[in-house]
Amino acid sequence: MTNIQKKNISRKESPAPSASCASLCNKAFLYFSLVAIVISVLVVSPVQTAGTKYMAGSPELSAYISGTNEVSPGDTVTLKIVIENKGVNEFKFIQSGVIDRDDLPNTAKFLTVSLASGDVPVTIKSDPQMLGDLKGSSTTSCVINMKVNADAAAGSYTLPLILKYTYLYEAEQYGTDTIQYYYREKNETFSLPIKIKPKLKISVLSAEAEHLNAGTEGYITLTVKNTGHENGKNTIIKIVRNDNSPIVPTTSSVYIGDFSVNQTITSRFKVSISSDAEDQTYPLDVLVNYENIEGDQVTSDVETIGMQVGKKIIFSISSAPNEVFPGQKKVIIVQYLNSGGAPAYNVQARISAVDPFTSNDDTAFLGTLTPGEIREAVFEISVDKSATIKEYALDSEIRYRDALDNTLISDPLKVRVQVSADKGIIANIFSNPLALGIIVIVIIGIGFFVYRWRREA
Repeated sequence: MTNIQKKNISRKESPAPSASCASLCNKAFLYFSLVAIVISVLVVSPVQTAGTKYMAGSPELSAYISGTNEVSPGDTVTLKIVIENKGVNEFKFIQSGVIDRDDLPNTAKFLTVSLASGDVPVTIKSDPQMLGDLKGSSTTSCVINMKVNADAAAGSYTLPLILKYTYLYEAEQYGTDTIQYYYREKNETFSLPIKIKPKLKISVLSAEAEHLNAGTEGYITLTVKNTGHENGKNTIIKIVRNDNSPIVPTTSSVYIGDFSVNQTITSRFKVSISSDAEDQTYPLDVLVNYENIEGDQVTSDVETIGMQVGKKIIFSISSAPNEVFPGQKKVIIVQYLNSGGAPAYNVQARISAVDPFTSNDDTAFLGTLTPGEIREAVFEISVDKSATIKEYALDSEIRYRDALDNTLISDPLKVRVQVSADKGIIANIFSNPLALGIIVIVIIGIGFFVYRWRREA
């Protein structure tokens, strides 16, 4: 009975699992319903997150020159300018429903930098430069080129630096999804200190040339003035060849010692002129080396001057060909012309007799030949009997001295000699000046005796 009763009891309790199942289903339904409601709320109405808002702040810029700010007259200078933004945002609020700003109030946007010369004796070579956005606690830099005037007076100056930028002045929010920005433009001018150091500057007041002809040596006398703003010590004035100019200094340096402001000095230099120079003006560089007030060795700016160079000394033969006969010894006359641009001194003409010619008198002294002057040289030559009937060219050269007593030799010249057929003794007599002179004297003598004889008769 007992077992049967327990079994029956367990059968009576069997419906309990169905009720438990139904309860679990109800709970799951409620859970998923809540999740769906939450999702739908999130989709329909976004979650209100906290945003950041700044109540005060603006850019605070400063500028300075990186590196030395000392320059010298005539210098081309590259300045590196550093711009720093020290601006801070003073009040920061984090609040629900506030939209984050795209820009911060202390950011300098669209920053543009330009340097002006003001009253400083310089020329600014660079255009205004755009540097973009400069955030707070940041720096940026730019490079600006300028040229210091050659005659700039020494002293301390300030260069005006203009900074132009835009910054966020105010941001006004409408609702939870709209914001309006208000920007302001600002121009700021900063003074950059710069110091122009004194410098010696030269001006060539006059340049006198002596014997400057192609292929020779000559002198240049310079009168130079210190037109700068610094006195020079242990000063050396120099002339330097300009690129491929044919004027080449031989004595290039002269020591002048102290060279004060506005002082004028005169120096003489020796130069040589290339033989390929033309009759025209060529450049020559002039400068000075000196010791400045700080004890440093300094080189002044170069001043380029022009010097007139004359034609080289050139010789030519202006006489016609001399005629000779085979087997004849004859004196020939050659005319030499100085067709150059300067006098030639102690001129000696020489011919080179080659087969079929020989000569025991092949040199003639002509003295001084000025430009355009002609001198005759007399040579005695012998012609071999077997000489071919034709025109020959004998080599000739001129040895001479220039104005500085340098010995020079001309380019080779050609002396033309015509060997002609012998026309007989009569022709030889009449072609020989000495024989013609004797004949003239004999005729005059005969005439004189005939005249006396008739008078006495």
